[in-house]
Amino acid sequence: MTRTILTRVRPWGGQTADVTLEGDVITGVAPAGSTPAGDAERIVDGRDRILLPSFADVHVHLDSTRIGLPFRPHTGVPGVWGMMLNDRDNWREAEAPITTRVATTLERAIARGTTAVRTYAQVDTDAGHERLDAVLAAREANAGRCDVEIIAFPQAGLLREAGSAEVLDSAMARGADVVGGIDPCALDRDPVRHLDIVFGIAEKHCAPIDIHLHEPDQLAKFSAELIIERTRALDLRGQVTISHGYGLGRLPEAQLRVLLEQFRDLDISMATIAPPSPLPTMLLAEYGIRLGLGQDGQRDYWSPYGNTDMLDRTWQLAFTNGFRRDEDIEHCVAIATAGGRAVMGRGAALAGAADRPGVAVGDPADLVLVSGDTVTAAVMDRLPDRTVLYRGAVVADGLELTGEVAA
Repeated sequence: MTRTILTRVRPWGGQTADVTLEGDVITGVAPAGSTPAGDAERIVDGRDRILLPSFADVHVHLDSTRIGLPFRPHTGVPGVWGMMLNDRDNWREAEAPITTRVATTLERAIARGTTAVRTYAQVDTDAGHERLDAVLAAREANAGRCDVEIIAFPQAGLLREAGSAEVLDSAMARGADVVGGIDPCALDRDPVRHLDIVFGIAEKHCAPIDIHLHEPDQLAKFSAELIIERTRALDLRGQVTISHGYGLGRLPEAQLRVLLEQFRDLDISMATIAPPSPLPTMLLAEYGIRLGLGQDGQRDYWSPYGNTDMLDRTWQLAFTNGFRRDEDIEHCVAIATAGGRAVMGRGAALAGAADRPGVAVGDPADLVLVSGDTVTAAVMDRLPDRTVLYRGAVVADGLELTGEVAA
């Protein structure tokens, strides 16, 4: 078991400390200069940088990416179905094969500080398992650098094209971890049947669920109520995530609070990409709802946005919420790190907006060192001087992979 000492680091921007790692766990936090090197196999000079838990990107489409390829004009049309068709028309014709694109995107994310990922892989009658297989290959290649969960995602719905449900079911047997769903009312226009398929496949494979919800306010409320009913009926407490949920954020507060009470009771989590009209972040914290952050698609056939950098997306979360106070911006960092891990079932939910977990004795040695006078400064400046640790191994430094992998 490798013993590593991180010297002169500032956990969550606090007092300078030495942090000791034994294998993949933090075993000591002491005032700087007070930890003898002893039998440490490795010393990492923190240089007074801020120590944070590494980032968790819990809403990303690794199979839908043009990261590293020439920039192209946006050709999509409004609406989920139209955008899906645009992607379908173009994704096979990129300048590099999908296996290369997926691997490049995942590796760049790791180099920038992400060591936990929940990614979608589109499975439909057009792609079959081709996109899923590319994500599976990237996960295998980076198994010593990052934890990756894969959502089998029916981007084209489950009812519009014959055979869609069968492709989703077989994707779970092929190695996907999470059953995806999308807009039960607006896309498939039969929410009962759509959700029966999603929850039925999840029950068959003993898998969690993640449902894209782009629907507007009252329609989103209706879909959420159906999701709540099935979560309760199948006793899937803690196993269901609603992603996006834009419309829920536009509900009258009294109606939203009724939903959030049920989310809390059933431990239904949420994932956001920090859109222009964000979810009510502080209200979710008030109810103890697990909330994670993600990049979504990245410079793909849906959108020119996204750059693999979760520190950049954390800035966006703070900006779209209109946050200015340090404590609120730090909460965004907590969402982007420990919050996302909680969505993946790899840690407890944040204990309110003031919780700053992940860098204490007993926590996993999945960490990132970032430059900045304060945590807020690090978010504002997003400097490249970063060191990334996964299970105690230094897997990236200065936005480049080191070649080291965890045992």
